[in-house]
Amino acid sequence: MVNLGIVRLGILLLVTLVCGCGYVMFSALLGSSHFDSYLHCRDRRCFPLYYKSALRLPFHSSSSFSSSHSSLSSLVFTPLQRPLEDDAGSPASTSLANIVFGIAASARLWDKRKEYVSLWWRADAMRGFVWLDQPVGNWSDSFPAFKISANTSHFRYTNRRGRRSALRISRVVSETFRMGLSNVHWFVMGDDDTFFATENLIKVLSKYDHRQFYYIGANSESHFQNLNFSYNMAYGGGGFALSYPLAEALEKMQDDCLHRNPSLYGSDDRMHACMAELGVPLTKEPGFHQFDICGDASGLLAAHPVTPLISLHHLDAIYPVFPNMSRVQALEHLNKAIQVDHGGIFQQSICYDKLKKLSFSVSWGYVVQVARGIVLPQEFEVPTRTFTSWHRKNDEVSYAFNTRSAAKDSCKQPVLFYMQDVFSGADGLSTSNYTKEVRKRANCQWTMPSPDALHWIHVVKAKARNTWYKAPRRQCCNIVDSEHHYAHIEIGSCREGEIIA
Repeated sequence: MVNLGIVRLGILLLVTLVCGCGYVMFSALLGSSHFDSYLHCRDRRCFPLYYKSALRLPFHSSSSFSSSHSSLSSLVFTPLQRPLEDDAGSPASTSLANIVFGIAASARLWDKRKEYVSLWWRADAMRGFVWLDQPVGNWSDSFPAFKISANTSHFRYTNRRGRRSALRISRVVSETFRMGLSNVHWFVMGDDDTFFATENLIKVLSKYDHRQFYYIGANSESHFQNLNFSYNMAYGGGGFALSYPLAEALEKMQDDCLHRNPSLYGSDDRMHACMAELGVPLTKEPGFHQFDICGDASGLLAAHPVTPLISLHHLDAIYPVFPNMSRVQALEHLNKAIQVDHGGIFQQSICYDKLKKLSFSVSWGYVVQVARGIVLPQEFEVPTRTFTSWHRKNDEVSYAFNTRSAAKDSCKQPVLFYMQDVFSGADGLSTSNYTKEVRKRANCQWTMPSPDALHWIHVVKAKARNTWYKAPRRQCCNIVDSEHHYAHIEIGSCREGEIIA
């Protein structure tokens, strides 16, 4: 009588031979006293397997083979588990001391652009370098130390539309890495006309494991810029962050990468090419703002995405963020709100005075829009095209996000109230006041109350919590009072069941 166990073993060997993997099984049976793994075949594909150590079967000799076939028939195989690359536990938390900034600058523009850097740089708490093409005089200790970029004349540059300075700027992160600073988690790239909200930058980077390869940034606001370059590319003017091990890997290979890509236009697409060679995709954080727009940015900032503000760029291409101020004065004014509630800056809350049929959109720390009638949340959250694209167009297809046209009739335009002052209060609350923009308006013949009757708006807001950075949600707001030419608004976390309607 044929032994049933031997039959099962024969079937098992036949199946593995049909898959093309049987030679591994035979080598284990014939050439080893023990076997720990072989290939499992499924759909003509072979996968490494191991069996549980408690069920290991010894093969000592041909005489012991028949006595052990029953154990072989009961083996349980499970997929091979790859060891974790880093099992050292959770990463250490990131602070400002763990971030090193590399700022791309030029000697020709530094005297003007240094005012932007001074708005956010804290010499006593930050580390970084300004990388210049040549020395400048009268350097202040209140700025990052300046360094002169290495010579790049040995690199080929064949793009007829661009500038060779792109080679120098593309190497800012690598040259910053070579400075050999200790205890670094992240290298952050920016331009001399980039404004950083550093506390938000820390919170956002803290979501990621700095021991892994991360390339974090955002696309351009311009759809055509993203098409011409890539939607997988971060823009250095808006800023991007590289984790320490990725910066280390970049430094080792970047020069060779640049030699392989002489025809590229700028520094950002060169960086993207090197990231592609390293196999690292872009992790998108929309709080980095390249700001490839021109003119009045209020329509975009009043409908900021539900994400922390990290940076603003191209500050010379847009109007001052607050009217009747210089660009630097306006950013200093904005900084007051950032210092009170950095997570809340530009965050939009929407509520309604249903009795008067007025709609309120609060971009905290910046502006309150008050519109006649009920403007639905899905409309309010779409930026109004008060600006033009980088190519001076004002159509809905020029942008990498949805936009809506601005009303030409002043009677249909919302009334704007810009932040006048802001204070930090007790119990995690802030108070801010907004005054009406002075603007000539037509004599509107409306039967419903006019938002022009309001002169100022008082807002009390609960500050953004740490959990908001991981699970962002709009805060809810309520109109407490809108009589006697002013409105009182309270903003905080939405209560259970509360909606924006």
